[in-house]
Amino acid sequence: MTMADLKVAVAGAGGRMGAAIIRAVAATAGLTVQSAFDRIGSPAIGKDAGAIAGLEPLGVPVLDHVEAALAGALAIIDFTAPAASVALARKAAERGLVHIIGTTGCTDEDDAAIKAAARAGARIVKAGNYSLGVNVLLGLVRQAAAALPGYDIEILEMHHNRKVDAPSGTALMLGEAAAKGRGIDLASHSVRVRDGHTGPREAGAIGFATLRGGTVVGDHTVIFAGDKERVEITHRADDRAMFANGAVRAALWAKDQRPGLYNMADVLGFSQ
Repeated sequence: MTMADLKVAVAGAGGRMGAAIIRAVAATAGLTVQSAFDRIGSPAIGKDAGAIAGLEPLGVPVLDHVEAALAGALAIIDFTAPAASVALARKAAERGLVHIIGTTGCTDEDDAAIKAAARAGARIVKAGNYSLGVNVLLGLVRQAAAALPGYDIEILEMHHNRKVDAPSGTALMLGEAAAKGRGIDLASHSVRVRDGHTGPREAGAIGFATLRGGTVVGDHTVIFAGDKERVEITHRADDRAMFANGAVRAALWAKDQRPGLYNMADVLGFSQ
């Protein structure tokens, strides 16, 4: 660690994503694991953050007290739950911290609270997916949706059996990209569930199908179904490390930005 390192507090340190983030921060020049914390009652509490991530001990015990965890931190990397992310965003605003949010399943009210925290002084990057490949995929989907106006769009996603929100945040991002390509509003055109006698498919709808099982990290396919042909664009995630690597890249980028709310396209310099 050097004085110039960005000191990171890792939220949800006892989870699989938390462990991946600890490894990514520890391996990245310019970052250091300042603290790690988790919910009260987590079996990770009191253990060394490095040890739970499969590294040599870092001398950083996992805490269950947020205020103590944020003492001395300059950034939070947070892949937890909506209520926790909103609360952390407010604390980031109070302290002028970088806050990298990978939490999905946020409501409109949650997103409004996070935006307010960004206005109040936090430098927040919030994305449903921190993978470089997925962010390239978003651009391809938007272009394909515009170039194939008469094609039906279906988005298929599969994740592990412990994921609690559906459709996935990435699937919704892909839906938004497709809707932008068509110049339509996703909320009024999306079909999340089909059951029973549904009648013919409504023209212009964007359908979602959700699969859950096993240890799948994340598979997403966008299908453009036309007359006598289909175009399918697929991304498969094999390891959570790619999300963690994207998050640490976002943290390094955000430390030099003005307070505000950003996304991964901003971090990567992609045009909107």
